[in-house]
Amino acid sequence: MTFSIVARCAQSGQFGVAISSSSPAVAARCARARAGIGAVSSQNVTNPELGTVMLDRMAAGAGAAEAVAAARDGDAHPDYRQLLAIDATGATSVHSGPKALGLWTAAAGRDCAAGGNMLASDGIPAAMVAAFEAAEGALGDRLIAAMTAGLAAGGEAGPVHSAGLLVVDEQSWPYADLRVDWLDGACPIAALAELWALYRPQADDYVTRALNPGAAPSYGVPGDD
Repeated sequence: MTFSIVARCAQSGQFGVAISSSSPAVAARCARARAGIGAVSSQNVTNPELGTVMLDRMAAGAGAAEAVAAARDGDAHPDYRQLLAIDATGATSVHSGPKALGLWTAAAGRDCAAGGNMLASDGIPAAMVAAFEAAEGALGDRLIAAMTAGLAAGGEAGPVHSAGLLVVDEQSWPYADLRVDWLDGACPIAALAELWALYRPQADDYVTRALNPGAAPSYGVPGDD
């Protein structure tokens, strides 16, 4: 019930995940990334622990393919899982178990991989990859472009209700962790794009606030001179 993309920015070193689903709060369960290590998604009939397994393996020196294999082989129900990973070199790997829901498929490209289940058509991940590769700007911009393209290509077989964008940079915490956990009658991907457009100009300032509060700009809120 999900389509997603994991990606790396070769210029900035950032990693990110963008994801959408008909189920609520999909990013909270499925999207994981770690600065300097990679980005992963554990989706379909989700076991959130597998995201941590993949990132831990890559942190220990494994590539994306080995990390996905370790998560798959260590899980009691791998036939139900769909796993995506990208590592620090930009290599990707995807596992889609034979019991993934509905129409499922995946595609890989330069510094990215996309996959989904319960899809409206099998060309959606490829459309997402093509949009990511063609887009310019920050990693978040390119991830949003990929999700928008996936939706335009048909998205899920039914309506989507939640979406999320996770980007990590140099710190142990996310550079951006934006979520639309439930919308009924409106598009969560469009709402996520608006949220990213609002957050993007302030993202670097929030890092400055954490590392050097005295140098951080004011945003004009009461008490913040």
